[in-house]
Amino acid sequence: MASDDPKAVHARVGKLASALPQVEEKISHGSPCWRVADKRMFAYFWHDHHGDDRTAVLVKTSGIEEQEMLIDLDPDIYFKPPYLGPSGWVGIRLDQPDTDWDQVEHRLRESWRMAAPAKLAAMMEF
Repeated sequence: MASDDPKAVHARVGKLASALPQVEEKISHGSPCWRVADKRMFAYFWHDHHGDDRTAVLVKTSGIEEQEMLIDLDPDIYFKPPYLGPSGWVGIRLDQPDTDWDQVEHRLRESWRMAAPAKLAAMMEF
């Protein structure tokens, strides 16, 4: 079930994403997203996207294998999102009462690292 307070969830994701270097938020295809170094997207916020009744953040993974592993590990939290899923992105549900925000932060950082220019990513230690 989608979050009753999507603005608060969006703000929390935005705070985590914006804490990373050279990040800006913008709207892309009608959804808030974050990009690094004014170029590559690394996260999208979706709330009830096309009536799917979910509130989620979409992040990059290292590929289909990692995406499938995460979904198999916890299908109640992770899902293959439309459009970006075939490229290895994974959705993380944020509308569950026990959202693991440490894990969300970890996945945002990993996604940022994959999208960031190599020199910028090399300067960061996570």
